Amino acid sequence: MDPEKLICDSCCENNQVLWPRIKAIDIGSIQPPPVVIPEGTIIPIINRYFFIVTEDIDLTNGATIPANLFTDDNNNPLTEFKLFNPNGYVNLYINAVMQEGGAYKVTPDPLIINPFNGTIFAGTPIIIESLGFQQM
Repeated sequence: MDPEKLICDSCCENNQVLWPRIKAIDIGSIQPPPVVIPEGTIIPIINRYFFIVTEDIDLTNGATIPANLFTDDNNNPLTEFKLFNPNGYVNLYINAVMQEGGAYKVTPDPLIINPFNGTIFAGTPIIIESLGFQQM
C-alpha cells in the first residue's frame, strides 16, 4: 500500500492535518550579503486606511474600490492613498486577514482586487496599511 495514502487516510479519519517535513540545511557555507549602514536615521512612516463594506462585493470579475470610500486613522475622508515608492510597501487586510501580495494592487486612487471566486460581504472591514521609510 502507498505510505502517503495510508498517512492521509489516518489523518483524515482523525481530523488531523499533516504538515510536510521541513528539511534543514547547513547555512555555514552561505555568506550573507554585505550590510550598508547609511549616515543618518531611518524613520518609518505608516498610514492606515479603513473602509467597512456597505454591500456585498462579488469578486468573480475583480473589484475596484476608490480611495474616497476610505478614511484615515483620524476618521478623515481620503482623496487618495499615500504610497511610498520605491521606499515602502502596502499591506491589505480583509476582515483582519492579510492578503497575498499578488491578489491586489493599490494605486493612489483605487484599490484593485484581482478576480477571485469569492465575495466580500457587507460589514467586512478592509484596511490598507501603507509603510514608507525616510532617511533623516
